[in-house]
Amino acid sequence: MSATAPPPSSDPRRLPVADSAEVRRTVARLFHRHRGSLGGVAVLHTLAALAGLTGPFLLGRIIDETTAGTTLARVDTLALVLLAAVVVQAVVTRFAQRLSMVFGERVFAELREEFMATATRLPLSTVEKAGTGDLVARTTNDVNKLAHAVRFGVPRVLVCVVTLTLTLVASFLADPLVALALLVGVPIIVFTLRWYLRRATPGYLRVSSAFATLNGTVTEAVEGARTTEALWLGAGLRRRLRGDLAETFTAESHTLRLRQRLIPGLDTAVAIAPIAVVLWGAWLASQGLTTVGTVATLAVYAHQMGGPVFDLVFWLDELQVAAVALARVVGVGLVAPDREVSGAVPASEEVRAAAVRYAYTPGRDVLHGVDLDLRPGERLAVVGPSGAGKSTLGRMLAGIHPPTGGTVTVGGVPLVDLPLEDLRGHVALVTQEHHVFVGTLAENLRLADTGATDDALWDALGAVDARGWVRALPDGLATEVGSGGHPLTPAQAQQVALARLVLLDPHTLVLDEATSLLDPRAARHLEQSLNAVLAGRTVVAIAHRLHTAHDADRVAVVDGGRITEIGSHDDLVAAGGDYARLWHSWQAD
Repeated sequence: MSATAPPPSSDPRRLPVADSAEVRRTVARLFHRHRGSLGGVAVLHTLAALAGLTGPFLLGRIIDETTAGTTLARVDTLALVLLAAVVVQAVVTRFAQRLSMVFGERVFAELREEFMATATRLPLSTVEKAGTGDLVARTTNDVNKLAHAVRFGVPRVLVCVVTLTLTLVASFLADPLVALALLVGVPIIVFTLRWYLRRATPGYLRVSSAFATLNGTVTEAVEGARTTEALWLGAGLRRRLRGDLAETFTAESHTLRLRQRLIPGLDTAVAIAPIAVVLWGAWLASQGLTTVGTVATLAVYAHQMGGPVFDLVFWLDELQVAAVALARVVGVGLVAPDREVSGAVPASEEVRAAAVRYAYTPGRDVLHGVDLDLRPGERLAVVGPSGAGKSTLGRMLAGIHPPTGGTVTVGGVPLVDLPLEDLRGHVALVTQEHHVFVGTLAENLRLADTGATDDALWDALGAVDARGWVRALPDGLATEVGSGGHPLTPAQAQQVALARLVLLDPHTLVLDEATSLLDPRAARHLEQSLNAVLAGRTVVAIAHRLHTAHDADRVAVVDGGRITEIGSHDDLVAAGGDYARLWHSWQAD
């Protein structure tokens, strides 16, 4: 890993990056949990390396004994032993490589599972501020870099270190005087590595950050393509994309220049070792201080060290990339929670908002002291112009974000004091954004209730008018959906989201334009069907279609981040205020 600590993320909109100490602790924990497998890998590779050292040693013996005069039988015996050592090395290496791959897969699987568990627990406020680009880059680019390093790099580095260590030990045991020539390239290696390590981590951090920004730009461009085209924003977006590409190219070019100096420097150090051994050994042999066979043995050892050193150089660079990737992956777990569980238990199902304020940007409130008491079992419609704060109020009532000021409580307990799994049993939010995950339709539905039976799934689908089209699918509930599976229309995906809500079975629901992707007639029919399922539950429906407000027990009008009117549909129409104007305008349309 790098000798240089990654700088912490100074941009509050960015997810944090772990420092090198935290990365080392993570690596130590992983290796400690898998110490048995790691020990097995080390033992097998040590045996393979020892078998590999036998060949040059026997070659030297053959040379020396032939020079001194020996029998053909003796040479044949040494040759057979050499051949046996080669066979043993091949067999042990095969099992060592297999165990290395298994070890790498297990470690990476654990890393991936821990990361996904951490990412799914991130506060939504943090994810929204950081944007999709940074998190997507960490879940794709960084995880892929880690996968490559863990599966191949860690075992290979272990092999190289063991091989080089044993080769040096064997060389000095054979003849310490001749073996000194092996160290001739050490100063070059030390200087080159120190120069490289000081620059590598900042360089690769810059590359990762550049790719995160680029991913965000591309993702937003794809998602907002229609808006971009409608508002003629393409030129500005292309300029931004070119700028992001230029920064990515510059960052990648910098790390490439680092490698262009690292690799030749280390190659030079490795290349001069065999030459130094032969020249130094030849002089010593001429002085009677060593034998030709010993020089030959150490020359072969020096040559054999070239492969491990070259691999070590390659994986050193790859592990620098992986270290930065791991710092970014581990950094996701350093995000501070936006709530603390108090352990208090709600005394009732009554949801109450008191003096609620919220600001996405400090000092710029979107909600201004909102007070609202939800009567258990009532249906409240929230209406108002776009940008008035309706969706933000809905997110406050669902406990998605902690309020900037004031409180939202259920049974006297602030929503943000409840564990998330308990909170969703009290209040749940369904928005116009819908998600279909890779897997079967049944697996998508059981995200809300892992123990739901097939009958419960069909009942939930029936409640949202989805039973018909699901029965028509190739495999019914077992049909694969999501990326690469059977495509669902936006309306069908929204019905799946609503069916999850039925399975979740909270006592209070916040529906934020939850039927917006259905045509008005289908949406009206669906809402009427849901009424039977939602009977007895408290429902907050945020809607632009005012027939929802017409059917509600009460209507709250939100404007400028405040509730300006609240009452029944008939009372508000009779009052002739903002709601009455909205109603008459909607009727006229």
